[in-house]
Amino acid sequence: MVASTERGLLLTCLWYIREVDPATLLLTGLTRDGVYLVENGEVVGEVNNFRFNESPVDLLARATEAGRTERTLAREWSDYFNRAAVPPLRIPDFNMSSVSKGV
Repeated sequence: MVASTERGLLLTCLWYIREVDPATLLLTGLTRDGVYLVENGEVVGEVNNFRFNESPVDLLARATEAGRTERTLAREWSDYFNRAAVPPLRIPDFNMSSVSKGV
């Protein structure tokens, strides 16, 4: 998926996810320890962490590509469930609302 990306962000960790609007399942949170700039199919560097505002329902509706599901650690809630499996997704126009300072 990265190899076919002209320009985008690779997010590897979402953190501090909180509900904003239960009617639309709008969530807010931060990226953490793994936001990379991808240009011409290659990771070319790290970028700042961001705050995001998105609904997983809207994200799934906008997903244009999904990869093979991989086992991963649910970082923030690992005390409650330490096994998770998620596929990588390509999502155009992911709403990064602001740069996160000091995380």
